[in-house]
Amino acid sequence: MKKKLYINSTLGLLKLSIAPRRIQPAMVYQATELPPPQSDQSPDNPPGNAPRIKLRDGRYLAYREQGVPKNQSKYNVIIVHGFGSSKEMNFLAPQGMIEELGIYFLLYDRAGYGESDPNLRRSVKSEALDIQELADQLEIGSKFYVIGVSMGSYPIWSCLKYIPHRLAGAALIVPVVNYNWPSLPKKLIREDYRRNLVQWTCRFAKYAPGLLHWWVTQKWTPSTSVLEKNPAFFNTHDMEVLKKIPGFSMLSQEKIRQRDVFDTLRHDFIVAFGDWEFDPMELSNPFQQNEGSVHIWQGYEDKVVPFQLQRCISKKLPWIQYHEVPGGGHLIVHYTGLCEAVLRALLLGEEPLTLDQIHP
Repeated sequence: MKKKLYINSTLGLLKLSIAPRRIQPAMVYQATELPPPQSDQSPDNPPGNAPRIKLRDGRYLAYREQGVPKNQSKYNVIIVHGFGSSKEMNFLAPQGMIEELGIYFLLYDRAGYGESDPNLRRSVKSEALDIQELADQLEIGSKFYVIGVSMGSYPIWSCLKYIPHRLAGAALIVPVVNYNWPSLPKKLIREDYRRNLVQWTCRFAKYAPGLLHWWVTQKWTPSTSVLEKNPAFFNTHDMEVLKKIPGFSMLSQEKIRQRDVFDTLRHDFIVAFGDWEFDPMELSNPFQQNEGSVHIWQGYEDKVVPFQLQRCISKKLPWIQYHEVPGGGHLIVHYTGLCEAVLRALLLGEEPLTLDQIHP
């Protein structure tokens, strides 16, 4: 109840702040317009030191390679980061396992993140096409594995839809769920407080970005803590993880004040939770001959994406192998043993370790 009151009070204040009877023309302009870019965000600023490829549309995509050299690899894995993260994310696979199996990892900054150029035409489909072009330019083979974390999972759904012939296998770790998917049972999502939060955030992001930018950068408003280490969104184990990892600097107030950072987060959120051209729950199994597999990994105590939604999806798509971590929150990718379990299941088809042994 306390959690619902917290969310509802935030939404209520947002709605009251643009109540029709109080709106004046100047306020409408301020609500729909964003502040100008800061001087340190000029397009003329040189990029960082990461290698980048030039895409067909002229954008640059930055990437990072890990694991064994790709010319010596047996398994090529592309890892897709989530909201507010980057190619610098940690994927804690044991080094001995990486060398033994011959795993090459390719991590990249999605459009607008890190050292990659923004994509003003970002869509669900463009995420899969970026992955495909990255794989082609780096020549990692006709087929590869993909792993998406949190909001980095919607590009994986896109790959399953638009480039299934390029996949050797796929894993989605605590994947976000779009409440607009037609096949989601209404009775399952009707009372989900997260649905209201997502819907209102999308509306403000699309129609009043200036107001949303002002709101999330105010120190006195409760919405600020939504983007930080808040127990309303992270369970006990997640909070322990947050004490050990650098955190999500892109979600800090200092970063969000920057126009380019805010725009990237806003567009990513709108695409992830907007209207898609397809319903993932209607997808067909891309591995009819069992030549590959698809997995969902979910924490039972995830406060960002409820396990009930993932169970519903895996029941609708029985070809997806569903793994639920008891006591796991939204940050299970940082738990000891999780990444190894993901790789062994995806690459080798092995049954995962006893999931209750996976811990922060």
